[in-house]
Amino acid sequence: MVNTKVSLCGIELDNPIIPASGTFGYGAEFAKLYDIDCLGTFSFKGTTREPRFGNPTPRIAEAPGGMLNSVGLQNPGIDHVIEHELPEMKRYFHKPVMANVSGFSVEEFAEVCGRLDTCEQVGWLEVNISCPNVHGGGMSFGTDAKMAARVTSAVKRATRKPVLMKLSPNVTDIAEIARACADAGADGISLINTLMGMRIDPRRRAPILANRTGGLSGGAVFPIALRMVWQVYEVVDVPIVGLGGVRSAEDAIEMMLAGATAVEVGAENLVNPFACRNIVNELPAAMEKYGIRDLNEIIGGAH
Repeated sequence: MVNTKVSLCGIELDNPIIPASGTFGYGAEFAKLYDIDCLGTFSFKGTTREPRFGNPTPRIAEAPGGMLNSVGLQNPGIDHVIEHELPEMKRYFHKPVMANVSGFSVEEFAEVCGRLDTCEQVGWLEVNISCPNVHGGGMSFGTDAKMAARVTSAVKRATRKPVLMKLSPNVTDIAEIARACADAGADGISLINTLMGMRIDPRRRAPILANRTGGLSGGAVFPIALRMVWQVYEVVDVPIVGLGGVRSAEDAIEMMLAGATAVEVGAENLVNPFACRNIVNELPAAMEKYGIRDLNEIIGGAH
């Protein structure tokens, strides 16, 4: 038998596979397809203080090796999440869940995290300072080390739950941002979010996305994500959640060898709704193939 259990910021996961925020909703649709308790956990839809309709449509465009999205943090707001989504979630998911939080000011990040601090179901707060699709929001926080540290410090003062700072790859030095967050008290680092990109319609001679640009995700970004996880592992002493283009159990093992303790799966959920279940099921055989008895032994094992 192999051991797939890992500990993320002091909370044990049955396996390291986590559907990424924005690709799994609140889990309800997927729970109709399979028992999502097989997952390590999942990161639910990014939540802001107020309800958000998101960006105008079209919001999605295909791209070689992936897709572009410009959804714009559409969500029902923190009040609705606490009053409706979390109670509903108790019916179909029976493990601690990861709450993804976004904001447009340091105060908003802290307020939303403070509200979630009292929610027993929430195990971790994944603080998204990296979303590239909303003007005047996450981009500025996630690309400046001092601002990233300010958000981290404010959130840590507002909650006792483990805080994972989700970083943008659209920076010159990802290690600098990660180090600033860790130094400010982050319990973990989550990376990467999407890469900025665009598509143009030759017939209309105009951008396909109404927002012009969007975030690129999918298999094409995997080597970039892997490289950044590697770089961040070299400079921080907190757990890393690796994500970006993960599509298989072998991809997850690569992420862990680069330094990830747990691995999120994003765009692949939109291609195949059973993707995470399949990766969980395939992980033991992949471990056997490479002579891995315990996943904890390979975290950072390629360094």
